[in-house]
Amino acid sequence: MLLMPPRKLVRHLVWLESFAAAVEAGSIEAAAEHLGVARSVVSEHVRSLELALADGAPLLERGPGRRLQLTARGERLFAGTQTPLHQLDMKRLRDLASAEPVVRLGLNPTLSLSLVGAVARDAAAADLKLVLSFGGPHELTRQVQTRQLDLALDFTPLPTHEGVESESLLRMPFVVLAGPDNELARQAASRTSLHVKDLEGQRFVDWLRDDPYGGANSARFAAHGVTVDEVGRAESFLLLYELLRAFRACSITPDLRPMHPFPPDLHAWPLLEEEPQAVEVVALWPSGALSPGARLVLDGLRRKPG
Repeated sequence: MLLMPPRKLVRHLVWLESFAAAVEAGSIEAAAEHLGVARSVVSEHVRSLELALADGAPLLERGPGRRLQLTARGERLFAGTQTPLHQLDMKRLRDLASAEPVVRLGLNPTLSLSLVGAVARDAAAADLKLVLSFGGPHELTRQVQTRQLDLALDFTPLPTHEGVESESLLRMPFVVLAGPDNELARQAASRTSLHVKDLEGQRFVDWLRDDPYGGANSARFAAHGVTVDEVGRAESFLLLYELLRAFRACSITPDLRPMHPFPPDLHAWPLLEEEPQAVEVVALWPSGALSPGARLVLDGLRRKPG
C-alpha cells in the first residue's frame, strides 16, 4: 500500500491555525498545549500573521484576567476565516485584517446592472473599499453562511439558509417584454396589459430550466393551454435583451423598472394573472454579523431601489 506523506499547510495557514487556537483557547499557553507545540511557536506564528496582514498592528490583546481578546482588526479576521482553508489566500486575509473598512458584496448578475452604480457611489462617499463578486443563489447563500461575503443581493426564491439573516428590499410583479419588430409588439401596441393567452404561438425566450422563472413560465403555459415557439433561453437580463432583439421574440420577466429602465427599443406590458406572482430583491448577511460598512450599503439600498 502506498503511503502518502502528510499534507503540509501553506505557511500563512499555519500562522492562522495558531491565531485561531489562541482565540478559542483564550491564551497562548492553552493554544500551544492544544496544538502540541511550544508556547514560543504560537507566539511567533501570531506575530508573523500580524506583520504580514496588519503592518505589525496587534490582532490580539490581553483582556480582564489576562485572557486574550480580539482587537477590531483581529475580530474581522477571525470572523472572516470561518471558511474552507483553500479559499484563504494572503490577499483575502489582508482585506479581512485591513484597517480600512471593506465590504465584500456578492450580487446576482442581473442586479449588478441596476444596483452597482448606487452602491459604488455610497461606498466611495464613505471611503469604503468595495469588493464585488457575482454568483447564483446557492453560491451566494453559501458564501454568506461561511462569512466569505459581508452582504449579498439576490432574487427570490432562495435556497434554505441557516445562519443567514435576510431582508426584502423590493417586490416586483411580472411583465411581458418584447423586442423591436416582434409580432406581439405590433398586435398589442395600444394595449395597457397582456394575459398569458396573448402569447399563443409567439417566438419566446425562456429562462434556463434550473432558473425558477423558467419553471414558472412553463407552469403558466400549461395552465392556460398555451404553446409558444421557444427560440432561446437566458440566464439573466444581461443576456436577455440581445436575444429578444435578434429573434424578434418576447419573454415573461420580473419588472425591473423600479430599479432600472428597460432599453427604449423594447416593449413592456404588465402581465395579468388570476393569482398574481411577484419576485423580491433580498439582502442576505451572516447572522449577527452585519458590519458597519455592510450596514451603510444596506441603508442606501433601502432608500434607492424603489
